[in-house]
This record gives sequence, structure tokens and C-alpha cells, in this order.
Amino acid sequence: MAEPVGNPDVLVVGAGAAGVSAAIALANAGLKVTILEARERIGGRIFPVIDPVHQFPVELGAEFIHGRPPELWQLLTEGKIPITEVDGDHWCVEDGRLGTCDFFSTVDEIFEKLDDRKPDESFLEFLQKSSDTDEKTPQQRRAEKWATSYVAGFNAADPAIVGVHWLVQEMRADEKIEGERAFRTPHGYADLLSIFQKQLALNKVSVQQNTLVRSIKWAHGWVEVSASSSNGMVELSAPRLLISVPLGVLQARAGDKGAIQFSPDLPLNKQNAIRNIMMGKVIRITLRFRERFWAKLPAGLAKPHAERTKTMDDMSFLLSQDEWFPTWWTAMPVKSPFITGWAPFRCAEKLSGKSESFIVERALAALHRILGVKAEELESLLEHAYVHDWQSDPFARGAYSYGKAGEAEAPSALALPIDDTLFFAGEATDVNGHNGTVHGAIASGRRAAAEILQSAGREPQD
Repeated sequence: MAEPVGNPDVLVVGAGAAGVSAAIALANAGLKVTILEARERIGGRIFPVIDPVHQFPVELGAEFIHGRPPELWQLLTEGKIPITEVDGDHWCVEDGRLGTCDFFSTVDEIFEKLDDRKPDESFLEFLQKSSDTDEKTPQQRRAEKWATSYVAGFNAADPAIVGVHWLVQEMRADEKIEGERAFRTPHGYADLLSIFQKQLALNKVSVQQNTLVRSIKWAHGWVEVSASSSNGMVELSAPRLLISVPLGVLQARAGDKGAIQFSPDLPLNKQNAIRNIMMGKVIRITLRFRERFWAKLPAGLAKPHAERTKTMDDMSFLLSQDEWFPTWWTAMPVKSPFITGWAPFRCAEKLSGKSESFIVERALAALHRILGVKAEELESLLEHAYVHDWQSDPFARGAYSYGKAGEAEAPSALALPIDDTLFFAGEATDVNGHNGTVHGAIASGRRAAAEILQSAGREPQD
């Protein structure tokens, strides 16, 4: 990356999708920009690695392109990156029986009843109130259980905390971009990072990696940042600063690794916003097996005999109520011997901070319970495991954000600039229902860049 030239016009803290997108937009408009990044890489919670045996992209962070968001599709299309839709079969395990997932329509009916015109409440409160007024059939109660699992899994959220208003906004946003569909590119999110790298270089943005920001002093029109790097302590100043670190870092306590000290403290409304947005918890594991053992397994065990000849060769997603790893997916439509386990919310809480061997053991045990494959066979087939504990990662401290009941305005408050000097970006600042997504992060970075350019009297460039 380019070395800093003179004093920058803008300092950016964090080289995730939001910070990089903002820096590119600012530099494209003629401002000198320096990014300070604690890691030795850009991307933040985008964290792709390449399996050396299969040359296959393994995502330790963001993986799917959710829907057709223009922020991503335009970049990938202009970069001539092929985009492939995820397809394949969905299988569910319930009461120890493996079969097709036949509850989606009744789950959808539950979400269609969510109403943001009423006072906000948590998702569990919504379900409990409807239970008090309606006689539930076993099928409806079954759907409620799966709906609760979806909220905890997809949003990495506590169903007793996440707000109905926030969920409704998310659903409306997804409808606009066909968010129920999922896509991938050939090299995963490494393709997007390659585009970012080229744009950063083209626009001469300086990216200072392995540079951990420790304190930020600020006054109107002036910011001084103290950071530690491989060359010792460094101090940089600029008239404006963009903070694009994850919400979990902003929530870190003084003395925690990665915590940033502000002097003077951030205004009370900003502190409240930081406190009142929640950080979801996830641990994910990708297992590489010697072969796609699931492809030979008989599926549809709860179905008539005529359907039992179908195998799980085309399995895309595998859903269950397992207490450790309830959700799994494959690389479909690519048929590779990799399968990813997703441990959200309570599952992540139990796993976080544990050794990698412990997490692998629990993952294999979950596959044994869900699919009925002998544990010894799974262990003999396993070749490698890729694990990342996002809660224990000091530069993330969680997976992604979600909205607390009664605090629907907190993302807007977090996004507001302070005194035309401190600006904020990141998926937690998204106000359009795209929290927790790469495209939401990109949009927030571009929004913050526009605010900075306006304060500097500059016009954004196409």
C-alpha cells in the first residue's frame, strides 16, 4: 500500500468493508486519506483463506452475498467477477428424523404478523402474547420453535432482546433486494477484497496495517490519534476522522485489547447508542473431509418408502435444533468435501474461549447426532478444520449487530457525525435494514464519505 504523503485530510480507523469503501470514495474526490488497521490484512470481518489442498475458498467471516444489493453487484460486475446462485436441497432434522423442511410457509406466517406500528417488543414477547390469545395447534407451535431458531441463527441474536421493529425493517429491506436468495463468487469474498486492493492503490490511499489505535484526542476541526505499530508508538493528526471499527470494539472496556480511549469522551447520546445496539455471537467451523460422506446418505427418512432412495448428494443446508451446531451448509452448487457449521447465540456462548480441539470435537459430535454417521468414521474422514471465534477476536468482539427492542433509533444515533470532526461507519450504523451484511457496511462507508465531503466543501465523484 502507498505510504502516507504529508498530513492526511482524513484518518480512517478500521480497514473493513465500511472503512475501505469510505476511503476510496474520499480519495476519489481528491482528499488525502490514511487508513489505520490493527490487523495485518484488510477486510475486517471479511476473512477468506484458501485451502492449500483443494485451492478452495474457505470463509472464516462473511460468506454469502444476500440478495442482489447494488453496492456489491456493481463492484463485482464491473470487476467481471462471475456470480453464482446458491442452490441445492434443504434438509431438516426433527425428533431424530431427517426429512425435507416442510415448515417454511408456517414460519413465514409468523413473521408476516410482526407489526412495527405497535409498540416495540422483543421477538419472544411477541410470541408469548400471541400464545396468550390464540389456541395453537402442534404445527403452529412447531413453526414458532423453528422461527425462534431462525432469529437466533440468521441474526446471531437473542430472541428475548431483538426488537420486532428492527426485524420488520430487516424484512422490508430484504424484500427490495431479493434477500431470500444467496450468491457466491468463484474465490469467495477474496474477489471483493481484490477489487478493494486495486481501488485503494489506484486512489493512492495509504493503509497502515499492524497499527493499533489506542487513543483519539479531538476538538472541532482537529483530531490526534495515538497508535502502536511494529515501529513503536506513532501519532497522526487530521482535521477529520472516520471511525469504522466493529461495534464490539466501541463497546470494549478501558484496558481491553483493542479498546479505544476518547478524549474528551464521546457525547452521552453516542455512548447510549453504542450501549443500546447489540453484538451478535457466532462461532463458525469449516471441516474438510476426505470425501463428501453425506452424498451417499439416504434422505427423506420420514417419507414414504418410494422417496427413501434419494440421497443427500445435493444438500445445501442442514437445519436442526442441535445444542452446539444447529446449522450446516455445503459449498453447493460446487460439490467439494467441505461443510460449514454455524454456532450462533447460546451455542457460541458455550464454545467461545474454548480450544480449537474442543470446538472440533463438538462439531463432529453434532454431525454424528444429526446425520447418524458413526463418530469414529467422521474422525477418520476428517482432514482439516478451520475455526474462528469472533467473540474472542479483540478487533471484532462479536459477529455483527442487531437491534434491541425499544432502541430502533440507536443505529441512526450511532451514525451521526460529531462536530463535523468525528464520523462513524460500519454495519452497525446502517439505518436501512441491512445491519450484519457486507453491503450494509459498504453503504454506511459511502454515506459517511458523503458527510465528510459535505463538511469539507467537496463534491463526491461518480
